[in-house]
Amino acid sequence: MSETTTKTKEVSLDELWESAPISTHIFNPASLTHLPNAARLYLEHAIAPGAKLASAVRLWMHGEIKLGQKWHHFKGEEVICWNRGMIWRATTWMQGLPIWGADSVIDGASAVEWKILGLFPVMQAAGVDVTRSGAGRMQGESVWLPSVLCSPDIIWTEMDAAHVRANFIALGEQAELVLAVDRSGGLERIKFLRWGNPEGGEHHYVDFGGEVTAEKTFGDYTIPTQLRLGWFFDSERFESEGEFFRCSIDNAIYR
Repeated sequence: MSETTTKTKEVSLDELWESAPISTHIFNPASLTHLPNAARLYLEHAIAPGAKLASAVRLWMHGEIKLGQKWHHFKGEEVICWNRGMIWRATTWMQGLPIWGADSVIDGASAVEWKILGLFPVMQAAGVDVTRSGAGRMQGESVWLPSVLCSPDIIWTEMDAAHVRANFIALGEQAELVLAVDRSGGLERIKFLRWGNPEGGEHHYVDFGGEVTAEKTFGDYTIPTQLRLGWFFDSERFESEGEFFRCSIDNAIYR
């Protein structure tokens, strides 16, 4: 990431969505025969034969987010455009007041902010570390846009019968995404290293991930629809201090 990275340009969800190229490539399960069995099962489960390999997904969701030491209900919308980045917009409430939040990384720049009534900042962050962390978020959220994991640039490695690792680059950052897959190809868990500072202090790579507890099919794609996510995944610290995001996907459309 460039040291000149600061904050995102003002790009709306609609603008990012409309900028996504419409793919003409078609998903052909026969092209997966060289992959490890778990990777092949996952992609065949996630994408219908003959589907267009989408370059973007638009998601509507609700759930709980941990701000400080308290959990708050939220409603949100997100666009992931693989060649540019992502924008997530959400609304939560504190003491009866609405708080608008945003997390975005677009064209190599990023910003995170929460504002009471959309006017008064509660939290703001931008810069190289935030951008690198946002790229990590994109790595994990590739499971909501599984078409990108069909790219010939993905390097798949079998770990055991139920676990497979995908190595690729997302927004200039190296990714090493580990997927736990059941016998039908459904996702059970995801794990990767994400840049952050959950303890405070200097940023560094930390185990990040979560559990998938439900899935649903939207058009040609079957994706996780209930997840628990956070830092220190696969350790005792996950539930006590790492988990901060629980979401349910209400709808998804692909482009």
